[in-house]
Amino acid sequence: MKKLLSLFMVTALAVGSLTACTKQVDKTEKTDSATSKTAESTAKTEAEATKSGEKSTSGEKTTITVWHSADATIADALEKKLNSLLKNATVKMERKENLSESLKLVSDDPKTAPDMFLWAHDKVGVFAEMGIIEPVNKLLSDDDLKDLIPMTLQAGTYKNEKYQLPLYFESLLFIYNKDLMQEAPKTTDELLAKAKAETKDNKYVLVEQHSTSYCIAPWLHGFGGYMINTDKKPGLDLPETQKALEYHKQFVQYMPADGEYNTVTTLFTEGKSASIIGGPWLIPGLKAAKLNYGIAPMPTLPNGEPLKPFSGVQGLQVIKQAADNKKDAVKEVLLAAINPEVGIELAKVANCAPANNLAYKDAEVSKNEMISILQEMAKTLVPMPNIPEMDVMWGATDGLLAEVNKNGKDVKEACAKYQKQAIEQIESMK
Repeated sequence: MKKLLSLFMVTALAVGSLTACTKQVDKTEKTDSATSKTAESTAKTEAEATKSGEKSTSGEKTTITVWHSADATIADALEKKLNSLLKNATVKMERKENLSESLKLVSDDPKTAPDMFLWAHDKVGVFAEMGIIEPVNKLLSDDDLKDLIPMTLQAGTYKNEKYQLPLYFESLLFIYNKDLMQEAPKTTDELLAKAKAETKDNKYVLVEQHSTSYCIAPWLHGFGGYMINTDKKPGLDLPETQKALEYHKQFVQYMPADGEYNTVTTLFTEGKSASIIGGPWLIPGLKAAKLNYGIAPMPTLPNGEPLKPFSGVQGLQVIKQAADNKKDAVKEVLLAAINPEVGIELAKVANCAPANNLAYKDAEVSKNEMISILQEMAKTLVPMPNIPEMDVMWGATDGLLAEVNKNGKDVKEACAKYQKQAIEQIESMK
């Protein structure tokens, strides 16, 4: 476990920062509330009530501190909206530049802990194993959660417990230049044919980070492959994974050789590529460049399945101490966060795709092209694995992709090599 936590501290922000709306710069002994049991509340002194974290007899609200590393636009909007919905609690958003380091200290000194934190779902497994977070399903009922998109709930589920209350999500998108591509291809075969015919003179039909695991995951998932499954078994040597890489190689030859973020982003922004598979974080730059862009559903593969990107889900996770000492206030905040008004506000101010299905009934939200497409894509999106062993798979898969797409290595041999490497590294975590 010590090895696992050590690895976590090195890699904790490598993927969690991927989850961001378009305005983001990066990527508990149980007590009853003063109102729950009349006999106990009359015997409880104001000092005891304050110490336990519940509402005091003087009528003061309980403060719930939420750590985050989000952009100020999101944090401010969330704090303001939640507080407008709360009666007995007050939310205080507190920014932590290195949230992972701060959370590591929680298990060493609970006094340093916040009550909740806002972060991506992919480290839920690590935090659960550390024993610092409380499942939200112990505070809320299934009925409370019924309006949330199933995928977003699945993302924060670890060992059958829901550890995260999802607020918003994102994934890679198919973005195209309407001046260069009048209509987005419906299939990848159409896209490949277009790439073969029109890629020339440093002008491209499609660009993407072709040797980065997060960006190639849609192709793996579309063919039925995966990087690692819920049983902690790597899938780099699966026939489905190999088939995906063989098919994808056909596209790589019609893309810039390095396939790095700055390269592909610049090419698309400058009008030198007709399309890009990239994240919502590209949108502000495209707007600034006044590019005539559109967003389309992911094209379908020859097997009839669409490309299936990873989804990153941002939400609230509850510190165990707060769940014990401030149960009523924590529950009130969680219930407020489920209110569709929260998702609507985040969609309007920061272009976030709400986790609550009811938020999409808002006229302004429903007219947002990107958000509407993300809602539809949620049916096939694959949440990034939240198990600790996933930390190993990013590096192993990147190595595999570099050998196949940049160095021209045989797919089957490379897959076997990195499958073995991944298994050995996971074993060393124990």
